[in-house]
Amino acid sequence: MSAPVAVVPALVPPLTPARRPAKLTVAERVLPTGLRVLVVRRATVPLVEVRLRVPFAGRSASHSAKASVLGETLLSGTADLTTVDIAVALQEIGGSLSVSADPDRLLLSGNGLASGLPRLLEILADVLTGAAYPAEEVTGERDRLVERLRMARSQPGVIAREALLGRMYGDHPYAHEIPEADAVAAVTPAQLRSLHRSRVIPAGSTLVIVGDVSPQRALDRVETALADWDGGTAARGAPRLPALEAGPIVLVDRPGAVQSNIRVGGHALSRQDPQYPAMQLANLVYGGYFSSRLVENVREEKGYSYSPHSVIEHSAAGSALVMEADVATEVTAPALLEMRYELGRMATLPVAAQELDSARQYAIGTLALSIATQAGLASTITALLASGVDVDWLREHTTRLGAVTIADVQEQAARHLAPSALATVVVGDAAAVGFPLSTLDEVSTG
Repeated sequence: MSAPVAVVPALVPPLTPARRPAKLTVAERVLPTGLRVLVVRRATVPLVEVRLRVPFAGRSASHSAKASVLGETLLSGTADLTTVDIAVALQEIGGSLSVSADPDRLLLSGNGLASGLPRLLEILADVLTGAAYPAEEVTGERDRLVERLRMARSQPGVIAREALLGRMYGDHPYAHEIPEADAVAAVTPAQLRSLHRSRVIPAGSTLVIVGDVSPQRALDRVETALADWDGGTAARGAPRLPALEAGPIVLVDRPGAVQSNIRVGGHALSRQDPQYPAMQLANLVYGGYFSSRLVENVREEKGYSYSPHSVIEHSAAGSALVMEADVATEVTAPALLEMRYELGRMATLPVAAQELDSARQYAIGTLALSIATQAGLASTITALLASGVDVDWLREHTTRLGAVTIADVQEQAARHLAPSALATVVVGDAAAVGFPLSTLDEVSTG
């Protein structure tokens, strides 16, 4: 037998200095109708991506229901095109067009061959100015949406999400991320046509185009194609967010549940805030990526949860910090204790230099990945514009992340990650987890 050969681990090369994203070729124009149009040339492939964001905030449950059905049926036909005609026309340019709605906006997302941009804009214009909402199409899509909503509301993750949003936002529209099924079932085609006329308007809307196009020529095409899309004088924004009161743990009972869903939330800084880079890195160190403290503790060391995480969510009226962990019923209180322990460490002790550098590299790398494709760049720019920052933020943010210090991270952690500043919701078997949770904090049954 030959002697064993020692295996010498290969050295991992050091990370190269972070590069600022390349300066983009951008053209921008605000049309007489109030539509803001921004075109970015990205000639990597002969395709084009289109994102149209229409402010669509409302203040009632009925608006949420109607907005959801409108999003499902906006492409169901116009005065000139049936839903099949629209699908065929999109296929002819190798493209697609979809619609989504949330408490802030209506978003139309499209793509296709760059040579097909004029036709894509024609289809978009026809939908914006002539959506018909045929009764048969509306009824079918509405009924399917009702079924999906009823199924979703039976899922513990959705129950936990709704409970946390209600705890954080009270009567604010953000508390109702998905509409009630009964309210959706009552929506009529006439209501959708009325809502479309009053709220699907160019004023305050933003159109982003990214692709292998001439920016100035694309602006001219947009202005021509959407010349007849008019109406309305001002977009309606979401109301101000209420103050957050941390209060007791809210326990939502699911008798017999073998798993508990822990949700913790609080207000966060927006992308506009000069201190946002420090808060972003504080969140990453705590629970924002796989090498975070939360994952190391709750998943790797304790084995309480497969994928605990923390994320900063951005909305028009403000940003939120949301933490999640799904755990077995018997370790509900211990898991929450560890989550709070790590929050307390973040809020009171400085992070290690290596932790900060790792989080910084991750933030810079994921930003680069998010804009590496035409689709990613279009979606990222649309989100940035909705947050009140412009395209230059992409280049400047890398520099700002590089300048964040340990002291900056600790300051933001003390302000936003302290357990006393956060609201906690647990969905689980109250008979099994109520008393153990009460040893950590006051418990209120929701």
